[in-house]
Amino acid sequence: MKLGHAIMALQAICGREINKFVRQRGRLFSALVRPALWLFVFAVGFQNVLGISIMEPYDTYIVYQVYIVPGLLGIILLFNGMQSSLAMVYDREMGLMRLLLTSPLPRWYLLLMKLIAGTVLSVIQAYAFLILCAIFQIELPWSGWFYALPALILGAMMLGAIGLALSVYIKQLENFAGTMNFVIFPMFFVSSALYPLWKLEDAGADILHLLAMYNPFTHVVQLIRFAFYGQFNSTSFGVVTFCLIVFFSLAVWGYDPQRGMTLRKGKPG
Repeated sequence: MKLGHAIMALQAICGREINKFVRQRGRLFSALVRPALWLFVFAVGFQNVLGISIMEPYDTYIVYQVYIVPGLLGIILLFNGMQSSLAMVYDREMGLMRLLLTSPLPRWYLLLMKLIAGTVLSVIQAYAFLILCAIFQIELPWSGWFYALPALILGAMMLGAIGLALSVYIKQLENFAGTMNFVIFPMFFVSSALYPLWKLEDAGADILHLLAMYNPFTHVVQLIRFAFYGQFNSTSFGVVTFCLIVFFSLAVWGYDPQRGMTLRKGKPG
């Protein structure tokens, strides 16, 4: 792989994704509406779940700051990662990736560039949501905006890698909706995005607590939550990094024409 070819592929994939995002302003708006609804509509209910009085302004501030906002940042990364994989299904059949996958560039590099492009868009949307929180006077530590950046990048890459691995086995856009329902919603609700793990354990929901502990999305949220206060969660970092390597390796294996996709040609979708 020549350096010039690698740079051209990087510009083609990342530049195209960013240009599409800039032109599609409704995409940013829709990405912010979902977490905003959770933030402003359902926060009172989660306060009651946590056993915190909604009459105390300081308690309300703690709920928003510690539990709700970091979890919603994770939700933004999750939905954008899955949306990127949806775009990969289309691009693989009729878009730019159809041409790039026939180029002499290594498949792992093309997929990595696609993953990086999706990660950049996820991080942009996450910080746009933080700006929205600041506009509505939900005070968050400004230092956390910088501390959380590595966690957001790592989490976005891991969730994007899951989307890439799923796109290997999805041949038609019509089949993607069902796959999304069996992946996004279980990962979202069986996690610590909207309520802490200790509350599940105290409530006696042992099975739900166990499933949440083995949910990689839970560790993305925990990594962001700790990083927002300058703390490093080594367990979550290890889990997220391991899952990133595993799912990206599965995607590379699946897109290998000699082992993955070509072996499934001719099989019914």
